[in-house]
Parts: sequence; structure tokens; C-alpha cells
Amino acid sequence: MMNKNNQTLSAASKHKKNLLIVLVLSGTYLIAEVIGGLITNSLALLADAAHMLTDVVGLLLAFIAIKIGERKADAKKTYGYYRTEILAAVINAVILLGISIYVLFEAYKRFLNPPEVQSKSMLIVAGIGLLVNIVGMMILRKDSEASLNMKGAYFEVLSDMLTSVGVMIAGIIMLMTNWYYADPIISAAIGLLIFPRTWRLLKEAINVLLESTPKDVDIHQLRHALQQVPGVKSLHDLHVWSLTSGVNAMSVHIVRDKETNYNLLLKILTDETMNNFKITHTTFQIEEEGYEEESTHE
Repeated sequence: MMNKNNQTLSAASKHKKNLLIVLVLSGTYLIAEVIGGLITNSLALLADAAHMLTDVVGLLLAFIAIKIGERKADAKKTYGYYRTEILAAVINAVILLGISIYVLFEAYKRFLNPPEVQSKSMLIVAGIGLLVNIVGMMILRKDSEASLNMKGAYFEVLSDMLTSVGVMIAGIIMLMTNWYYADPIISAAIGLLIFPRTWRLLKEAINVLLESTPKDVDIHQLRHALQQVPGVKSLHDLHVWSLTSGVNAMSVHIVRDKETNYNLLLKILTDETMNNFKITHTTFQIEEEGYEEESTHE
């Protein structure tokens, strides 16, 4: 899909409207949660509001990254600004990891000295937050498979939803039993649940920055398919990488048979790569036997 500048849209860019809706919902609830925490003097709600603030910032970063990524390529940024989405995904992942560590630390301190919590007020506000986050997750669920940036945004909302569930469970336990150890125990469980998912997101984003082969491209199948094209004698220096989620690029040196029509071969190779392997940007260097160039990668 192209935008008005004839630039290939990133996967996240196609879903920015849903991201904006969730950002507005989350931001509105953040304000309500801060007011509720101050009125009820609930430390748990204010702590959750701090967690919510980092998530709203993460969602805002994701949206800004998409807008920047849509900017037209120029002489200094010949591939445009696609990578800003991946940088946003890395920032989101780092924020979420920080949240997980902070939650575990706070849970440890509260376990040593559990504070008294106004359980009824906490349940009401947390229940509203749960509804808001469920709506946000439903909006972003399908979009989260489109790109790392959208996946990061989805995990932000997911972490909020888990926090709301944890606060409600702890609130019910404390309301019924006055056992205030429930608060740090549930908080620790939330922190541990967020950590592994976020770690996977960070690894995926770093792989893009390191220009690793995209996980949706089987480079062995690609090599075999290109070698089977009539007129191709051999190939070398095959590289495949991602500019951002959903926008893959490739470059390869093709050694052709001297009797093969150059333009026809190039069209067949381009069609094969773009149609069957979902690679948007292709660069083929067509060579004849006898042409020698130092190969850095087979």
C-alpha cells in the first residue's frame, strides 16, 4: 500500500487510527485514576496511575513514530523514516521492563510492611480501568500482529489490564479478610507475567536493528526459488532484512546465462521475490560468468 507520496506504508501505519483511539481512552482513564487516587488517598491507585502514565507515554511514542515514519524519503534518509517505529518498539520494551522491575521492587517493600488500603474505592476505580483496557485490547488485538510497534502498544495495554485485574483481586481479598499482604503478592505476580513477553518484544526489535533475516522470510527457500529461475546459473551475496515490520528488503548478485534476455530475467526475478516472499524493496545485480568481484557473503 502506498501513501500520497508514493511511499510504501509500514504495517503499523495502516493501523494508526486504532492506536489513536486507545491512546485517548487510556489518557482519559489516567486522569480519572489520578483524581480517584487523590480523593480516596489510595496509594495503590496512585502507584497504578504511575504505571498507567508510562504506558500512555509508550502509546504516544508509538503513534509519533508512525507519523514520523510516514514522512517522505529524501536525500539524507533514502529509505525514509521507517526505523523510527522500531526505535519506538525498543523504547516501549525498555519502559515495560523497567515497570516490571519497579513493580517487583515495590512488592518487596510492601511485603515487608504492607500498608492499609481503602479496598472499596480501589475496586471501583480498578474496575473502570479494567473495562477501558479490555476495550483497548480488543481494538489492538489484530493490529498487534502487523508490526513490532503495534505489538509494543498492545503489550502496554495488556500490562495495564493485568494490573487492573491484580488490583481488583487484591482489593477483594483485602476487603473480605483485611489481609494486606495480598497487595504485594499480586503485584509481584503481575511483574513476573509482564517480563517474558516484553523480553521477546525487545529481542525482535533488536533483530530488526541488526538487520537480521525477517522471521517471515525463509532465506533457504528464497535462494532455491531464485536458483530455479530459467537463465540463472548461480547467485551470491544474498541479503534480506527489514526496514520495519511488514517492509522487507533484499539484495543479491545473480550470474546469468549469456543467452538469457536481461530485462526478461530481471522481471521474472522481481515478480518471484515480491509475489511469493513479500519483499517490497529488491535490488538485483545481474552478472555474466567471468565477472569477478570479491564476495563478502555467500
